[in-house]
Amino acid sequence: MSQESIRNYLASVESRLAGDGCGPRWEDWAGAPVLVGRRADFRMRWAATNLHLFTVAAAVPEITVPVVDTFTTQVLTYAKKNKGGLPVGMQTGVACFPVLVSDRIDPAAMAWAEEKQRNRFACFARPVVVDSAQGYVGMYRGKPAIGRAYAGRRIEKGVRYFQPQG
Repeated sequence: MSQESIRNYLASVESRLAGDGCGPRWEDWAGAPVLVGRRADFRMRWAATNLHLFTVAAAVPEITVPVVDTFTTQVLTYAKKNKGGLPVGMQTGVACFPVLVSDRIDPAAMAWAEEKQRNRFACFARPVVVDSAQGYVGMYRGKPAIGRAYAGRRIEKGVRYFQPQG
């Protein structure tokens, strides 16, 4: 796939985020453009918690485990810093989709993304690895013990935002 197809995929994600009220915008992270979208949802069934959902997507030359791991940490830190309101854990939580898109994917990076969600206190990340050459999206789709109440919502949003349209 070409750089054009990667740009088209990111434009599609941007459109889906806009359609879901996430207010997408492009930011500069150390000279690299990243797409950032966010929304907050409150549900009584989540123990009266406000969940801030951040999606941060970027194109990279190659996705390896260290690349996706580092990006996931950066996105969790960014989301926690930029969510506003009460501190995490006080009737508020953060969920993130750190999304990397490339046509060069280390199979270990894909497996890492699909293995499990990554947790910090009241912060959850589901890394997404998009193989633009194969049209494949890898991400964890399970319901873990920690953060289980929010899992269905994250699975639904992951399918809505990232699955290639075909």
